[in-house]
Amino acid sequence: MKDSIDFGSMEIPKLFRKLLIPTVLGMVFSAVFVITDGIFVGQGIGSDALAAVNITAPLFLISTGIGLMFGVGASVVASIHLSQGKLKTARINVTQAVVISSLFLAVLWGVVCLFAPQVAVWLGSSERLLPLAVEYMYWFLPFLVFSALLSSGMFFVRLDGSPNYAMLCNAIPAVVNILLDYVFIFILKWGMMGAALATSLGYILGAGMIVVYLSRRRNVIHFCRVKLSKKSMRLTWRNVKYMCHLGVSTFLCEAAIACMMFAGNYVFIHYLGEDGVAAFSIACYFFPIIFMVYNAIGQSAQPILSYNFGAGDTMRVRSAFRLALGTAVTCGLVFFALTALFNHQIVAMFIDRS
Repeated sequence: MKDSIDFGSMEIPKLFRKLLIPTVLGMVFSAVFVITDGIFVGQGIGSDALAAVNITAPLFLISTGIGLMFGVGASVVASIHLSQGKLKTARINVTQAVVISSLFLAVLWGVVCLFAPQVAVWLGSSERLLPLAVEYMYWFLPFLVFSALLSSGMFFVRLDGSPNYAMLCNAIPAVVNILLDYVFIFILKWGMMGAALATSLGYILGAGMIVVYLSRRRNVIHFCRVKLSKKSMRLTWRNVKYMCHLGVSTFLCEAAIACMMFAGNYVFIHYLGEDGVAAFSIACYFFPIIFMVYNAIGQSAQPILSYNFGAGDTMRVRSAFRLALGTAVTCGLVFFALTALFNHQIVAMFIDRS
C-alpha cells in the first residue's frame, strides 16, 4: 500500500496535503476509539462507570505519551538517516524504539496491575467507584503496550510513505471496537470488563497491523536483526536516550493532560462527588478529538521537516512549518465555534438528561 511520496522534491503544499488528509482521518478514528467507549459506558452501564473510566484515564495518557515519545524520536532520527542514504541505520533505530518501549511498558503496567486497588485510590477513586475502576484496570492496563505500539508505529509507517495504511491501522480497529462495545456491553452485559476488553482487542488488532507492515522486507522501513553484544547494547542505550530527548516534548504534552485529569478528578470527587467526575469525564472524552487533529497536523509535518532538515534544505523546512502553523490556527478557530454552538448536543451523546 505504498503511496507516491517524495519528501525531498514534491511540492510542499501537495506533500503536506497528501500526508495530512489520511493522518487526520486516522486520528479521528483514533478519537472515535476513545469516545465510543465513553458513549457506550455512559449509556449502557451508567454515569458511575463513566466516572470510573475517567479515574484510570491518566494511565492511558502516560502510556500513549511514552509511545509517542519513542515514535517521534525514532522517526526524526530515521528521517535524517534516510535523507543521507543510511537505510540500515534507520531500520535499526526503528527496531530499537519498538523493542525497548514495548519491554518497558510491559513491565510497568504489569507492576501497576499488581497494585490496582491502591493505584485507583491514589488516582482519586471514591469507595463507590473503586470496584468499577479496578475491574476496568485489570482488563485494560495489560494491553496498553499495544496502544503505545500503535501510537509509535504510525510514525514509521508514514515515514515509509504509506499514510493511507497508517490511517487503516486506526480505522479498522475503531470499527471493530464499536462493534465489540455494543456486543459486550448491551448484548452480553459484561459491564466494565466488556468495555475494557473491547478497547484492548481493538488496540491488539491495530498493533498487529503495524507489526505485519514493519515485518515486510520489501518496505524501506522494516524490522531488522539487532546484535546482542555488549557494544550493541551500549549503542542501543545511547540511541534510546537520544530518541527520548527528541521526543520528550510529546510525552510532556500527554503528561500535562494526564495531570489535568488527575487534578480534575480529585477536585470534582471532593466537591461534587461521583456525578461531578462523570460530568468532567465528558469534557475529557471530547477533548481527544481536538487534540488528535492538532497531533495529526504535527505528525504530517514532522517527516517533511526532518527529512529536509537532514538534507540541508532550509527553504522547504520553513515552507512546511508555515503551512502546518496556519492549518493549526484555522482548526483552532473551527473547534472553538463548534464547541460554543453545540455544547448541549455533545453532552447528550454520553448521558441522558436524568
